[in-house]
Amino acid sequence: MNEIAEKTANWMDEVWNSIADSVMTWIRVVGDMTMFGISSIQLSFKKPYRYAEIIKHMEFVGNQSVFIVALTALFTGLALSFQLYLGFKMFNAVNMVGPTVALGITRELGPVLTGLIVAARAGGAMAARLGTMRVNEQIDALDVMGVNTKQYLIAPRIYAALICMPLLTAIFDFVAMMGSYILCVKLVELDEAVFWDRVNAMIEIRHINEGLFKSAVFGLFFAVICTYRGFNTTGGAKGVGDATNQGVVSSMVMIIILDYFLTNVFIRSFYHLTGIQQ
Repeated sequence: MNEIAEKTANWMDEVWNSIADSVMTWIRVVGDMTMFGISSIQLSFKKPYRYAEIIKHMEFVGNQSVFIVALTALFTGLALSFQLYLGFKMFNAVNMVGPTVALGITRELGPVLTGLIVAARAGGAMAARLGTMRVNEQIDALDVMGVNTKQYLIAPRIYAALICMPLLTAIFDFVAMMGSYILCVKLVELDEAVFWDRVNAMIEIRHINEGLFKSAVFGLFFAVICTYRGFNTTGGAKGVGDATNQGVVSSMVMIIILDYFLTNVFIRSFYHLTGIQQ
């Protein structure tokens, strides 16, 4: 019995030590990532300024994401509206489909789905390109030439994601509402005037601004995470694949987590400023 108890105790110690090591590793990585992002942004305020690089990466992050964001938004609006229509029809409240979709899109689905799409497309490409440059020693060559690689390679990508994400979210919101309009007014033949009247009555500017602000935060975080993973790649081609995978997965998980906390911050701030009881 004593031998079994001793083995159990040793096993529990190993489990707790493993958990503690994982937590400490995670804290260390988060700290390194934070300092990596802060130092890259700070360096962008020093000469030479990299305006051309920012514009180039904005074209990649923004322009090249418009089609996939718009396509996703259209069918998100259609699918969400149809499901809500089926639900509200049971209670004879189909005129609430439009404003409900508008609130869900502008505050939650717009920024979150846009963040997930762009993080997978542009964030993954950031990690892969930087990882390839690292294993091919191109980044080391730039360091030898006296080029500040964080200022040249990292900061422009962060700014591009930060600027483009709210613009892409605005496109998502607009196209998703057009999808909702098509289904509600053209397909199930709800009254068009009532549809837009309810949407205008329910939606406020703060709802749209909340989504746009969230998207900017998502852009900042996924750009820092993916560039950090790519910039610190090791292990050749396998390392590039691992860095890309870790960057995309970490970015997606972080977007979901951040969305919850940002939503709570906005709601509590609104009730605090207005004095309305929750």
